[in-house]
Amino acid sequence: MSSTCPRPRGKANICSLSNGTNNHLTLAKCQAPVTVSKSLTSETSLGLESAKIGRKDGTWGSQGSCTSSHNSRNTGLGNLQTLTDELVLEILGLLGGSDLGILSTVSKSFYVFCNHEPLWRNLVLETYKGGFLYNGSWRNTFVRAYKPSCDNVTSAGIKVRDFYSDYLFQSWLCANLEMKPEWLERDTIVRKRGISIDEFVLNFEEPNKPVLLEGCLDDWAALKKWDREYLVEVCGDVRFSVGPVEMKMEDFFKYSDQAREERPLYLFDPKFAEKVPQLGMDYEVPAYFNEDLFRVLGNERPDYRWVIIGPAGSGSSFHIDPNSTSAWNAVIKGSKKWVLFPPDVVPPGVYPSPDGAEVACPVSIIEWFMNFYNATKSWKKRPVECVCKAGEVIFVPNGWWHLVINLEYSVAITQNYVSRRNLLNVLDFLKQPNACTLVSGTRDRVNLHDKFKNAIEASLPGTIDQLMIKAEEKKMQQKKLSFWDSVTDSKAGAFKFSF
Repeated sequence: MSSTCPRPRGKANICSLSNGTNNHLTLAKCQAPVTVSKSLTSETSLGLESAKIGRKDGTWGSQGSCTSSHNSRNTGLGNLQTLTDELVLEILGLLGGSDLGILSTVSKSFYVFCNHEPLWRNLVLETYKGGFLYNGSWRNTFVRAYKPSCDNVTSAGIKVRDFYSDYLFQSWLCANLEMKPEWLERDTIVRKRGISIDEFVLNFEEPNKPVLLEGCLDDWAALKKWDREYLVEVCGDVRFSVGPVEMKMEDFFKYSDQAREERPLYLFDPKFAEKVPQLGMDYEVPAYFNEDLFRVLGNERPDYRWVIIGPAGSGSSFHIDPNSTSAWNAVIKGSKKWVLFPPDVVPPGVYPSPDGAEVACPVSIIEWFMNFYNATKSWKKRPVECVCKAGEVIFVPNGWWHLVINLEYSVAITQNYVSRRNLLNVLDFLKQPNACTLVSGTRDRVNLHDKFKNAIEASLPGTIDQLMIKAEEKKMQQKKLSFWDSVTDSKAGAFKFSF
């Protein structure tokens, strides 16, 4: 399942615009170095040293108060002022770095838009892949990679006043806002320490309920060894998946230490144990999750384990884990906020496509908390919530929607698995007509069902038939309970008849 949140992408070298003075500007392909002012942005993350980005309702996005109804945005955009901010940025997303640099000199309004950090982030990731060193901002990073002789990109900056944009303000706010205490105080998950495997299966895995397990990582070497120095040393020049690119561990840490953006990148690699075998030797699967039936596929099994490393604010927006699997997530360093909804409750602000292949959602996790979190307090079916800290493991049952955000620099291991309690669900999922779009983590999406079923029958003969018989018996029992509920007065405890 993928999550779709539109952002400006792509590039072009020719752009025709009007500057509002009836002079038609044509920006041709330019190979000259980008000349833009230094990104200032502890305040705005827009590359504006003294800019104040306000909401359209007249309040400021930084310190100060608004007294003017004039919006310099419109003056600077000329005839393009009728376009929405999102559409302006979509158009700018078609330009290359040189063109953005030139366009930023046309007006103060274009200066603001052309210094929007996500534009430069896309350019860096698409142009230089993982071959870059983050340099304070994505724009500075692009300039440094484009022109290595530019050790520092500095200028006095441009003062832009009376500029109002709800869209840019929201982006700035989401990049700079920390998690509020009221977003963290609810802890509704069941916590257990030292329970038996049978108790886990009976009370959580079979009824498909989340649980936070304490104390089951105490013997992990990773819990003691995985500081930054160790990870950099043991990983060396190996590159790991970070969003759409691959980066060395040391380079990723340089990015994560400086990054302050709406959607920080995080390291999420399914082949980490193959790339660096020592990492795979530093942990072991907790006993509760030892039965993993996808093992019967050997090297043909879908991706199932990941190392996850990210700065505060990074994480994963609402999704359901792949292939109808269950999962466990163990925090080694840091802490994570979890919000989980059961399979029959779609989280507010989340809109899955009818076939479940795509999910439309807020652009960032912080934006979801700002706009939708409070609404869940009055819901009849409230989410399960917790903060999972170092040394703790959360069990995520199959089909549950979940959102995760790192509250600080965090390192975790997660694995998806299939046990007997979930085998029939997984087989049903894999044989759906649109399996080619729903199944993930493998090249052979269409044939995965048949391969998996045949391997189970060969390795564990009779298991599928036994589980199907048990499932039918459970259905019959539920039907009987439903009948007696219909003829019993729940308040009086006696039979009731209707004629």
